[in-house]
Amino acid sequence: MGWYGTVFEVIDMRSFSNLWFWIVLAVLWSSISHWVLGVPFDMVGRARRNGGQAAQDLEDLVRINTNRFLFIIEESGLVLAGIVSAFLTGALILGFWYRVEMAQALFLLALPLTLVGLLTVFSARRVQMGENTGEALWRRLRIHRLITQAIGMLSIFVTALWGMFYNLSTGIL
Repeated sequence: MGWYGTVFEVIDMRSFSNLWFWIVLAVLWSSISHWVLGVPFDMVGRARRNGGQAAQDLEDLVRINTNRFLFIIEESGLVLAGIVSAFLTGALILGFWYRVEMAQALFLLALPLTLVGLLTVFSARRVQMGENTGEALWRRLRIHRLITQAIGMLSIFVTALWGMFYNLSTGIL
């Protein structure tokens, strides 16, 4: 067996029957739900419990990240929207019209992440408009995390259903 054969045997290019795809899916949503507006969510609990310097650190970090997110959106939001929509459209057509399994998997990963990205922009705007200190900030971060987790659970559920259907319909197990 040649070098390419060995590589493609170790790194299986099928997605839904590959353990690595499911590990990536789990780690991705675990990480996405832990980092809220670029801040680890355990900082929110620490800020609520301890107040003082922990609350100030949280507010500073959220302010820095929201300013960064909104600067990126204001400067290159239109170009970014075009690139993301072109990628999603290409993955959708390749995956579900031409039946390319890798494109299906990428689409099922990227579409919910796009929704989380839009949610991040919305939350960043709300923080910048005044929900940037104390209880209002903690509430905004909690709501953001809860919606992100709901999107993640729905994404994992739909991806698992589609993956099972795909594997059963193609006979790849």
